Amino acid sequence: MANTHDILFGSDPTERIVAVEIAPSGAVIFRRDGNNVSREERPFAPWLLTTERLDLPGADWLQLEGEGYAWMARFANWQAHQQVRYRLRDEHISHVAFGGAEKQYLMTSGQTLFMGMSFDDVHRLQLDIETLGFSPKPRENAVFLVAISDNRGNELLISGPEEQILREVIRTVRDLDPDFIEGHNIYGFDLPYLAGRAELHGIDLTLGRDGSRIRFGSERAFAAGGASRPYTPVYIHGRHVVDTLLSVQRYDVPRGVLTSHGLKECAKAFGVAPDDRVYIPHDKIAQVWKDDPDCVKTYTLQDVQETRAVAEIVCPPDFYTAQMVPDTYQNGLTSGTGEKINSILIREYLRQGKAIPKPRPPKSVSGGYTDVRKTGIIDHVVKCDVESLYPSIMLTYGVKPASDTLDVFLPALSELTNRRFEAKARARASGGKESAYWDGLQASFKILINSFYGYLGAVFHFNDYDAADKVTTSGRDIVLRIVDELTRTGSEVIEIDTDGVYFTPAPGIDTEEAEMAYVDSIGSCLPQGIRLAHDGRYELMISLKVKNYVLVDYQGRKVFKGASVRSRADERFGRAFITEAVDLLVQNKPDAVAELYTEMSRRIGSREMPVHDFCRRERVTEKTFTSSAKKRSAEVAKGARVGDHINVYQKEDGSLGLAEDYANDEDQSYLLDKLYKFACRLREAFGDDFDRLFPKPSGLARAEAAGQQKLSLFD
Repeated sequence: MANTHDILFGSDPTERIVAVEIAPSGAVIFRRDGNNVSREERPFAPWLLTTERLDLPGADWLQLEGEGYAWMARFANWQAHQQVRYRLRDEHISHVAFGGAEKQYLMTSGQTLFMGMSFDDVHRLQLDIETLGFSPKPRENAVFLVAISDNRGNELLISGPEEQILREVIRTVRDLDPDFIEGHNIYGFDLPYLAGRAELHGIDLTLGRDGSRIRFGSERAFAAGGASRPYTPVYIHGRHVVDTLLSVQRYDVPRGVLTSHGLKECAKAFGVAPDDRVYIPHDKIAQVWKDDPDCVKTYTLQDVQETRAVAEIVCPPDFYTAQMVPDTYQNGLTSGTGEKINSILIREYLRQGKAIPKPRPPKSVSGGYTDVRKTGIIDHVVKCDVESLYPSIMLTYGVKPASDTLDVFLPALSELTNRRFEAKARARASGGKESAYWDGLQASFKILINSFYGYLGAVFHFNDYDAADKVTTSGRDIVLRIVDELTRTGSEVIEIDTDGVYFTPAPGIDTEEAEMAYVDSIGSCLPQGIRLAHDGRYELMISLKVKNYVLVDYQGRKVFKGASVRSRADERFGRAFITEAVDLLVQNKPDAVAELYTEMSRRIGSREMPVHDFCRRERVTEKTFTSSAKKRSAEVAKGARVGDHINVYQKEDGSLGLAEDYANDEDQSYLLDKLYKFACRLREAFGDDFDRLFPKPSGLARAEAAGQQKLSLFD
């Protein structure tokens, strides 16, 4: 069996590599030593794997031991590799070829990025721009201000003629020479906008370490939890582009604490917004620049300060994961966790000269146990949680892929688990930067640990659906044993979600210490190696349905879980209604929620609600113009480009309109129905009183909303 350190971190001990790029003659690694970055060339032969030796031009063959992808073809350069890869793809010949040359280099070199470094050791630059429009194409939509900061204490504002601004941005980035360029929505706005304006002026946006221009990749899907969002990556030679907008979305998936992923909202939620923070609506910035440029300068500088602070919260786990996974940090920020496990396993198998198995065909797997036993508003709620349930089951019962002939899977999982326990202990025992280092490290271990089960049940090379089913079946048995023991000892179970249980403890268990002792006693009924932990206590829970609830802790902080109480696809007025309704329910004021409902209905009927409260933000895609189901969207999106976002609302005649063209013509009947549906999401919190408090809009109400009659709003 291989050394577990080599499995997890690679076999090459080279430290302080901050970037890898591919050159015609091999690979180039950039290594940081304090403020200096050196450039070193290393040999690299691009490769791909096949199940048999083929007649491929320029291929140097190496046979691997075992079955599956047992032949490695190596090439003199990336161009030769790509030509063969395209041919194999067009001829539908089974093969393995990682598309990124940098990833290929890291997988066969045994090197990883950032070894021997902490997150604060890399040089991180933040960038934000202010413009006179939202599209870079019209010549009048100039960039008028750019803010740049870094984690070395540099902060500057660049203004003046646009051409001068662009050249100064290039010079500043090249002079500061950062490893990372961070920005909030930097993929979707800042860099594409700068590139578009540079093109208008005939300027090459040469931000690369080798003096090269920035490059735009093809559109990809970014997965955050169950949602998938399109984005277009931007590449800068020798540097990593970090979009904190994407990072906060992934960070918030298990937490559910953010009401919005916008920079200002995130900074407030994370407690890093300056006390004197300046807020200016996006559509007012250009006008404020004319009237009070110093105000806009402060606003923009605070944008980069907040970006830096937010990145320091959400990015360290991915940074430390990059010390293990053979891929670039930039790619790791958006790639799935299963792919990270796959890369680690393949790296070790190739290092030992072993063939890579073919993925097993898909097969159904039992899911985790979820159930809601009680709904409504519930006081004194405790959560107990099995620590890393599925990984613990795999380690306790020795569950691993049948194709793992080198016995790499479980030793890697065990080592990650042990390292995480150690890192968590060190984080608790230290403070300041040292504590932040250990906390970031333990979070990176957690990311990988929690991916091992998902890896078994997905289309990866070492998958095993039977093993995955054994894990979930064992998990269901364990959580049901916990539920039975809680019930037997006088507690009332509220909700079960795979590895955790929310419950109201038995009478007499009133303090946190008593709760923890009680959970420990419940855990004593579980198999050795399966640890039950006290995972939170809450003053109140609003339980609605499975995986949809609101928790309120004893400091008044709220956690929203599920689309019923928080969905970013909802119109603003719906989100506002749900948020305010929850606040009132927490105060035990159900009648006040009904008054809120009536007032919002009145505002809809009298057209007092601003258009931005009921419009929806939609992204223009190819389907917008080609799908028969998107005819209304296609009509309103005329003149927009694929990738643009538009704000639309439903008009009285059923068509869609642009928010900027609003003419007091919204479909009030539609909005009344929407408001009622928002209220229905909270039905379980009101019990039998719901229909009395929230009458369904009647035909008369719709008629009044349309201005046809002056009658009571409801039947």
